Amino acid sequence: MKKLSIFAFAALAMISCGNTYKAQQVTLNDMNDSVNFTLGLLNGLQLKAYQMAADSSDAAVAEFINALQRGYDGKVEELSPIAEVGQNIGQSVKSFETTGLVNQKTWTINEKIFFQGLINGILGDTVMMHPDEARNFFQSQFQNINDSTITGKLVRGKCGKKVATIVLETTLDSINYAFGVANGTDVKAYVLAEDTTGDGFNEFVKAVNAGLKKKCINPQNIAMGEQIGKTIKEQEANGLVGVEQLVTDFELIKQGFINGLYQDESQFTQQEAADYIQNAIASLKYGQTKQEGEEFLAANATKDGVIVTESGLQYEVIKMGKGPKPSATDRVRVHYHGTLIDGTVFDSSVERGEPITFGLNQVIAGWTEGVQLMPVGSKFRFYIPQELGYGAREAGSIPPYSTLIFEVELLGIEK
Repeated sequence: MKKLSIFAFAALAMISCGNTYKAQQVTLNDMNDSVNFTLGLLNGLQLKAYQMAADSSDAAVAEFINALQRGYDGKVEELSPIAEVGQNIGQSVKSFETTGLVNQKTWTINEKIFFQGLINGILGDTVMMHPDEARNFFQSQFQNINDSTITGKLVRGKCGKKVATIVLETTLDSINYAFGVANGTDVKAYVLAEDTTGDGFNEFVKAVNAGLKKKCINPQNIAMGEQIGKTIKEQEANGLVGVEQLVTDFELIKQGFINGLYQDESQFTQQEAADYIQNAIASLKYGQTKQEGEEFLAANATKDGVIVTESGLQYEVIKMGKGPKPSATDRVRVHYHGTLIDGTVFDSSVERGEPITFGLNQVIAGWTEGVQLMPVGSKFRFYIPQELGYGAREAGSIPPYSTLIFEVELLGIEK
């Protein structure tokens, strides 16, 4: 059975929160601009797909972006863990006035009954309902929602501090109370477990009632926006995403988030954004590796015995075999020894003492092309440009943009 907890307050919807943001195309003058924008866009698209899938209305977007700005500007209210949980619960209960308890439209929230259950659960009172009973009852009702029989009237209230026995006249009353007890028990176990003086309890109740007064759509999205904004600011000194050459442009990041939340992919699709960020960061971090590889290949191409193909692949024959040549769809059995241009060994079946078998269409382009040039029994040395290797990707101990050198012996073909 799924455990009920305070995190049942996750997906909420309520009212507008000021500021209107619109998706729009932006001018990107250089790589720095593009990385800032695509970083925001990619994260915005992911937020829309997961955390904000249920509500990406103008108000919800504005709430998140405003929180993002506050976090970046250092204007986030610092709360203790206890107060933060209390505030989130208060805000969530307020939102249930519109969406219904746990977002079930026909489960009208009765705040007085819910809060009494919450307090009774925190203070361990089991006269009306034991926590296990509350969980089981709520879970069974949630799994068997019947819109025609569960109805009620909205009742507002605030969180008190005393245990009380109340009358539960309807099934909906019992649902509200059970949900309160279940969450109150979890608050006691996970939030107030170390509270021996009662100060934490008082702080919690005060924060719940403060949260009730705040107008918001989703407290979890607010917290996430503030944290992301804060993180962007904290990392600014070391360069965007830890790359010192990249300067943070928060306005471009913010617009990227907005476009992503509105699923505007007119400038970059999600995949294009992800690829651009990866390639740009790799280029800045490993530009020297790329340049050194290009210089190596240019010099190597002039050496006797080195053959350069149309794609840029270079090879030389160490031993020419007399068997058949494989096609791109064949499986081949080979021995190989792979190094970087500085001689660093990154992989070697020779050193392991065991050949390997694989499909030629399942490896890097340089291998697919090169091995097809080899009759069985041959041994070639390949010099593979980064674009025919792993490109901007990091592959194990192989840095992005690395030129690769392989000695390959073709032992056989498996049709």
